[in-house]
Amino acid sequence: MEAKKISVIVPVYNSINCLEKCVRSLCAQTYPNLEILLIDDGSTDGTAALVEELAKTDPRIRIHHKENGGASSARNVGISLATGEYLAFADSDDYLEPYVYEELLRALTAGDYPVAQISRDEVDEDDNRLPDVCIPPAKEWFCDAETFIKELLLHRGDCSFCTKLFPREVFGAHRFPEGELNEDFRLLVEILQEITGIVILPKQGYHVVARKTSTTRMRTKDSFSRVFTDIVENADGMQALVDEKYPALHAYAIRFNLYQRLDYLLHVPILQMRADNAFYKRVKTYLRRHLFDTIKNPYLTKKNKAYLLLFTASPKTVRRVHAGKMKLRRGA
Repeated sequence: MEAKKISVIVPVYNSINCLEKCVRSLCAQTYPNLEILLIDDGSTDGTAALVEELAKTDPRIRIHHKENGGASSARNVGISLATGEYLAFADSDDYLEPYVYEELLRALTAGDYPVAQISRDEVDEDDNRLPDVCIPPAKEWFCDAETFIKELLLHRGDCSFCTKLFPREVFGAHRFPEGELNEDFRLLVEILQEITGIVILPKQGYHVVARKTSTTRMRTKDSFSRVFTDIVENADGMQALVDEKYPALHAYAIRFNLYQRLDYLLHVPILQMRADNAFYKRVKTYLRRHLFDTIKNPYLTKKNKAYLLLFTASPKTVRRVHAGKMKLRRGA
């Protein structure tokens, strides 16, 4: 098993305060045959120099500096540079337990599975445990591709590439979509259509660090992250895919579409809720056309349904009330 090299691709951008912890956790892996690719995506805070210093500490570390193009661009460069038979990914502000890649490769090869996934947890910047976003299985479990898609549609599946180990050939011509957020979801769904499924390990060996400075969902009074529009676009794509290839999942896809639009409406700035905002109008129109689905869909919670019905009836009023509640909560 140790003859097989694992290339771990780490996009790096202005990560001077957290990169070393991530890299140390990679260097400490019990599976030694690693190639650690640090792809500096045009950092401006001194991270580029830190990458150079870290490369001196372990011969398995390879570095590449590039102009800023985003995490997907950095990952795609890493894929092109990787020399391992297996590919893995890590985010520069996260860290791993030492057993992760040994366990992933064991599971992958023992069952001749196409992809292996370790479970994850979420911690804050002081390593305090946060509520689980993805609940780990009680025991090692092979989840077939259609079931995995269903879990994603229910927001129970883990779409992160950082928790997974892939044989290199799984990627083929697949690459991360550049210039988008929620890119893991889109690429994973592409890959799931070509594999039998994913074996999931129960150990929570990958630690996602929730940082206050994360830009993924940062917003101001007048603007917000495009992730909230990207997740709606992805939902539309999922609906088309499900209706074509997985018709048994239709109700799950409707639930996913409604939920993603609810997430958008809970975050869109009130100043953007205008008649000339075509995207906002699309979201409103969808809710009105799917009023019956909102009421009858068995996979939405009562709270989801209540919010969706209120947004369908009076979106601006509900958004103002919700914004006020969030402001009071932050000030408490």
